[in-house]
Amino acid sequence: MTTRGLPTWPWSGAAPEDLPSAESVLLDATRGWVEATREGRPPLPALRLPLATEGIEAAAPALEAVLRGLACPGSMGCRLCPRLTPAESALLMGLALAQRATRREALAGFLRLAPPAAAYSALGPALTVGLMLRRGGLLLANPLRTES
Repeated sequence: MTTRGLPTWPWSGAAPEDLPSAESVLLDATRGWVEATREGRPPLPALRLPLATEGIEAAAPALEAVLRGLACPGSMGCRLCPRLTPAESALLMGLALAQRATRREALAGFLRLAPPAAAYSALGPALTVGLMLRRGGLLLANPLRTES
């Protein structure tokens, strides 16, 4: 499957403080998880804390399954990184596409991060994360929407 047909994600290279709230919470949670993983600490509590601020801590196990499935801690940024890394942008795009139940496009987004088997295994938990975010009132930006 090719990933060349996907649009350019609007948050690529953006500063974390410029992100909308839904993307910002996911970025904080992901960076906390990556930091805990790199330091050998339990990653789930670090992941759960930013999600709890928005009342969506129930999404933490599914988000952890996505991150473990994609096995991408090495390509993610740290909490103090001034810009989103390409891997973080691809992750946010894949999660946004999964929230809209566009499985094929979400899979293409995850293929930017991992080989096919790992990307496909992350798809189910990503759909769960998207559903839990939506139930919590957080809607990620639509990467397929074309601006006129």
